[in-house]
Amino acid sequence: MLILAGAAAAAALAWVFLLAAHGGYWRTDQRLPPGAHDPSRDPARWPSVVAVVPARDEAAILPVTLPGLLAQDYPGEFSVVLVDDASTDGTAGTATDLATGAGRRLLVTAAGEPPPGWAGKVHAMAQGLRAAGECDYVLFTDADIGYAPDALAALVRGAVADNRGLVSQMALLRAESGWERVIVPAFVYFFAQLYPFRWVNRPPARTAAAAGGCMLVRRDALIAAGGLDPIRGARIDDVALGRLLKRPPSAARTWLGFSTGVRSLRPYPRLATLWDMIARSAYTQLRYSPVLLALTLAGLLWLYALPPAAAVAGLASAAAGGGAAAGWAAGAGLAGWAGMTLSFLPVLRLYRLGWFRAPVLPLVAMLYAVMTADSARRHYAGRGGEWKGRTMAPRREQSATNRP
Repeated sequence: MLILAGAAAAAALAWVFLLAAHGGYWRTDQRLPPGAHDPSRDPARWPSVVAVVPARDEAAILPVTLPGLLAQDYPGEFSVVLVDDASTDGTAGTATDLATGAGRRLLVTAAGEPPPGWAGKVHAMAQGLRAAGECDYVLFTDADIGYAPDALAALVRGAVADNRGLVSQMALLRAESGWERVIVPAFVYFFAQLYPFRWVNRPPARTAAAAGGCMLVRRDALIAAGGLDPIRGARIDDVALGRLLKRPPSAARTWLGFSTGVRSLRPYPRLATLWDMIARSAYTQLRYSPVLLALTLAGLLWLYALPPAAAVAGLASAAAGGGAAAGWAAGAGLAGWAGMTLSFLPVLRLYRLGWFRAPVLPLVAMLYAVMTADSARRHYAGRGGEWKGRTMAPRREQSATNRP
């Protein structure tokens, strides 16, 4: 019991550190850069923007999302390039039909098969960038993302007013089905824990990331960084792009925030679909390293499973007369459990979910541990990164874009 008490105390201290000194990762107040919602800071000339939408077999979701993108209330020049990434469901035709009568121009182009060494989505983004031609900003977005009417204007206003080369917003993911309400808030929470938004938004900090559903990029900053070629093989393209732009030679100021006006409308009604979403890239995030996998799984057990286990075991032992060690184990376990519970509440509020879900975060973390282990299993079975029938050959992310 004494060993359990010591381990639980160490976990409780770790939670104190995470809450106090890890970039305020648990807060959700990072939204858009200063000036984004201030009409008095409108640009003298609204810059031109082209939205690039990589789309692979997205005919079902486009009628829900594409009209809103084409109808953006943006005062400047704006058009959309949809890149059909070898779809087999009529994605290109659906997009063309939806653009009929729209106020903005839509160009539909085919990506073709990616060359060796290129990830499919990054290759589609590169084809869209080429088709966009001369413009001031490129909005890389996904086919399942829905935009509030003023979302683009706020993004651009924030980028110009705050001199940011990249402004990205974490789309509010759908959380309607039972499993979505379990998995999605924790996904956002763990992402923010890996990449504290405040550190991403601080120019001197090394932490860099972006959220792939909504990335407004200043075109000259991307050109200075070498375009998309330096991250051509990245499976986690958004984080790789954030790192590419924040570091030399571009060294652009970047911003990552939460959003309620940018939403992912793709449904994940079953656990299996959510499982695939996580397992597709979890081992990639660990750079395909068995050592990092073992450390991650051990860390999840220590930080999330140990505190409630120590609390229950300590209370049971104390009730049976287990002595001071049992009391210490129970107290330390309860302190750590309380810390993680409090840290999860802001994300639950963002998703308008009840506070009673916060204490079960340890169980959700264990589910994520199993999904991460399964991601490694898929990698070694030759199915790593499988998505819509395409499996990329196993490889390491380019080291230049993958350092923490």
